[in-house]
Amino acid sequence: MANPTPTTLDKIISLCRRRGFIFQSSEIYGGLNACYDYGPLGVELKRNVKDFWWNWMVRRRRDVVGLDAAILMAPRVWEASGHVAGFTDPMVDCKVCKRRFRADMVPEPGKCPECGGQMTDIRQFNLMFKTFMGAVEDSASVVYLRPETAQGIYVNYRNVLDSSRQKVPFGIGQIGKAFRNEITTENFIFRTREFEQMEMQFFVKPGTDMEWFESWKEDRKNYYSALGINPAKTRFHQHGEDELAHYAAAAFDIQYEFPFGWKELEGIHNRTDFDLKRHQEYAGVDLSYFDEVTRERYVPYIIETSAGVDRTMLCILCDAFEEQELEKDTRTVLHFHPAIAPVKAGIFPLVKKEGMPEIAHQIEAMLQPYYAVFYDESGAVGRRYRRQDEVGTPFCITVDTETLENETVTVRDRDTMQQERMKIAELTAFLHKKING
Repeated sequence: MANPTPTTLDKIISLCRRRGFIFQSSEIYGGLNACYDYGPLGVELKRNVKDFWWNWMVRRRRDVVGLDAAILMAPRVWEASGHVAGFTDPMVDCKVCKRRFRADMVPEPGKCPECGGQMTDIRQFNLMFKTFMGAVEDSASVVYLRPETAQGIYVNYRNVLDSSRQKVPFGIGQIGKAFRNEITTENFIFRTREFEQMEMQFFVKPGTDMEWFESWKEDRKNYYSALGINPAKTRFHQHGEDELAHYAAAAFDIQYEFPFGWKELEGIHNRTDFDLKRHQEYAGVDLSYFDEVTRERYVPYIIETSAGVDRTMLCILCDAFEEQELEKDTRTVLHFHPAIAPVKAGIFPLVKKEGMPEIAHQIEAMLQPYYAVFYDESGAVGRRYRRQDEVGTPFCITVDTETLENETVTVRDRDTMQQERMKIAELTAFLHKKING
């Protein structure tokens, strides 16, 4: 029987491993399930994604400031948030093959989707990782690896408000690690046990919350277009009554059409005043806000935007990936937006003689302070182009015989494969415009 054709996701996973984007964690020991390491290109792409989000959400706005809260927090935080009592998934095990599943992901209740065996009764499974702080492992020293980053923002709301001189409405943005002991993981880095979140909590006056909610929905849609994601492959999904969290007045997901179907990319939620009131109650600290203009005192409502760095990475990889059947071979290309491409330009001498490598290295030294570039003199130029296409490098700069005569080089565009000549002195400004414009 012929081998099945690899899916697009299989090809992306293979490319990520082969070209140094993403590796299985602890691979030489057989790997650790649902945990991944980011290689040389992956860490550059990841950093660029986080920088793009931070610039969009924090630096370009006057009403949003940043925070980096600790991963370990007082256990009382998670009691107030409801995670200790209610952050659970329904879990079942197969009595035959011993596979474990989330009960809501088993198509036929009581029957194993893998082997058809009988399933155990449903039991609740807390998703938080528990550890201990201090020298003695007892109940008094229990702490948790945070399952979300939002609570760090809520407990620092008063600190940020007092120190930053912000006034409601204002937001706090944060990028940080979170941990969930997921029962079922799937689809590469889509659902992992260790992940990074990019979250912004926007504090507003009650009564203005739905207006701000709609404003942030529009902003987040525009963000993904600016990131280079195909708008035709994104959509809003409104949470129905059976999906809506108990604290939420409204919630929408931005979904992306992954190779495995439409899945959540980002959540936008109207969390009302639930979080601040809970922490106010449990901590015994006044978290109300006094409006000096209207002379009103109230507990702000919160509009949340929450996206995963890893899930955004997978979306970008899927959206950028293309295989083109050319006359003599297949061209694999990642159409990254230049702003997030891990390498901005490949720099090639046409041949390894006549002073071309020296000029190419001078161009490399000129551009390196500003952009990640890659020097390559190995193999035919066409093969070097293919290698850079496969990792998403938007431009390739080639030093040739004409360079020796007039100090011009060819600049090849990854997407169109068209080339143009320009002065070496113009390269920095050209890249700046293409990457940042």
